[in-house]
Amino acid sequence: MAEKTPPRLLNSWAYQKAKHAVNATLGSPAKLLELVSNARILNVLGNNERFSDIVEPVKTAFRLLKRYAKGDYRDISKESLALLATSVIYFVMPIDLIPDFLLGLGFLDDISLLAWTVNALSQDLDRFTEWEKAQAEESDPEPLLLPGPAKD
Repeated sequence: MAEKTPPRLLNSWAYQKAKHAVNATLGSPAKLLELVSNARILNVLGNNERFSDIVEPVKTAFRLLKRYAKGDYRDISKESLALLATSVIYFVMPIDLIPDFLLGLGFLDDISLLAWTVNALSQDLDRFTEWEKAQAEESDPEPLLLPGPAKD
């Protein structure tokens, strides 16, 4: 995953435009769910080996956004949430630093930003994953052991 902040990308007009759209998106659960639904990042990443290290963190990030939009999960700072939402908004924008219609190149900036974002938010994503596990355990507790037939 990308370690350094992609400064050219973060300073681009497209990223700044995405950043301005984030407040309206985060203020509306319906808009946030629509954003996550419209972002077809996993279709872009596909089975490409070059991107295999970010597929799971991106899936986790999208699940986090969905659970946040539904009001189920809130253990994330507004700054982290805004960074994640801005990166997804940037991804769905067809015209950005490298326009998406340029086959083979158009999604490289989007993927670079998402890779940097999931790396920067790794602690938030880990905390969310732990929360998901706890939720699963609560909803599917171990079955109670009932006493068997009396033995003579």
